[in-house]
Amino acid sequence: MIENLQLGIETAVSPENLLWCFIGVLLGTIIGLLPGLGSATGVAILLPVTLTFEPVTALIMLAGIYYGSQYGASTSSILISTPGDSSSVVLTLDGYQMARKGRAGAALALSAIASFVAAILSLIGLITLAGPIARFALNFGPAENLAVMLLGLATIVSFAGSNVLRGVTMAAAGILVSLVGVASGFSTARFTFGSANLLSGLDFIAVMIGIFAVGEVLHQIRRGGERPIRAGFRDLLVTRAELRRAAAPSLRGTGVGFATGVLPGAGATLASFIAYGIEKQVSRFRTQMGKGAPEGVAAPEAANNAAANASFIPTLALGIPGSGTTAVLLGAFVIFGLQPGPLLFEQEPRLVWGLLLSFFIGNLILLVLNLPLAPVFAQLLRIPYPYLYPFVLMMSFIGAFALGNNTFTMAVVFFAGILGYFMKRYDFPAAPFVLGMVLGPLLERSLIQTSALGDGNLLIVFESPIGAILMSAAILAFAYPLASGIIRGARNRRKEPQEVGS
Repeated sequence: MIENLQLGIETAVSPENLLWCFIGVLLGTIIGLLPGLGSATGVAILLPVTLTFEPVTALIMLAGIYYGSQYGASTSSILISTPGDSSSVVLTLDGYQMARKGRAGAALALSAIASFVAAILSLIGLITLAGPIARFALNFGPAENLAVMLLGLATIVSFAGSNVLRGVTMAAAGILVSLVGVASGFSTARFTFGSANLLSGLDFIAVMIGIFAVGEVLHQIRRGGERPIRAGFRDLLVTRAELRRAAAPSLRGTGVGFATGVLPGAGATLASFIAYGIEKQVSRFRTQMGKGAPEGVAAPEAANNAAANASFIPTLALGIPGSGTTAVLLGAFVIFGLQPGPLLFEQEPRLVWGLLLSFFIGNLILLVLNLPLAPVFAQLLRIPYPYLYPFVLMMSFIGAFALGNNTFTMAVVFFAGILGYFMKRYDFPAAPFVLGMVLGPLLERSLIQTSALGDGNLLIVFESPIGAILMSAAILAFAYPLASGIIRGARNRRKEPQEVGS
């Protein structure tokens, strides 16, 4: 282990690799800031640029683009409620609310710090536990994956707020929208209405851009717009109290993100939702969640970055992509004549350990870049909204066109924006809808595979210890808030007659 670490450090700190690591994280940050591109698209677009590089140098740059885009996507979510990537959607809940209160700089700083802490801790776990965890992940079959998806779906109760019925309704609507296109495992087209553009389904990022960015702009225009935020420089700095409140959520989010990112296909998006849902259950400040709480920024951002790093475990150790972006990176390995799998650590120690150690350097560069610039980025909110709103709309539709390279995707963003406007106007929560869209395809695939495995008997989920534990956790996560709400309501009703009688 010591020899491998020494070899990795020597590889990662070479001048050439340091330069391309810096370029990768910088480009990744810029790509993350642009709505619609995302880390997978950014890596795919810039992959041809690296074909003349040494394999380790190319992979260091491409990985830098991956985790650099996580930082950039968080910035746009916090400042203008425009997710640059699906994994940063949750940050629009509390991060944007902090920005509206003049705490944009603090929100960006908390995001950068939580990301750095999660990255370092998850990388330590990645280096020390990659082999054993990869072997454990092999125990997850369709039944276990179905239990994971149901556990993620159970967090709807946390996002629904005081009106659980509306939350469940919006989650069901999200799942329904995710079913547009050809059915998983079949050739049947659903809800396409004869349109060839709908055969591949509605692009998740396009819908998110519409709901959060365009919907927010339309909502603010209806309200007559608001005055630009005139926070002083001191107000933009993170306080000790906010750092203390964010410490525990960052650690919890790191644990959730690492555990979720190890599972092939789960991804950082699901990790960020689960971390936020857990925080709403365990935090002492749960009543402030959704209104600009530091916990609502730190937990999902830590989970996001921890999951991004943990997704390299199945990618490197098993040759199974842990996320969409690592699937593109897996293609890069093949292009360079490398075969990810158990033998990669033995056959290419310089490449593997150089790549892993470069993560530490890249995240340190990102912290140095983003932390001092947080108050500077926050100054964007001082721009008068008649100038800011057209810019947001322009970037949203440019990002939409970049997604599908056609005008249909722009139309999806437009109609999703109208939907987002009505959701904000009539107080329907957007987070359950997003969660439904994220989990819909994953849930359907796991459901079909589990049903086929059990000849129609879905109770086989409980036959394995892992599946039984996860299903029990899902049932508890869904039932506990409902039961506690019913009990509180019954207690309040019993107290009312006593108060009237006294």
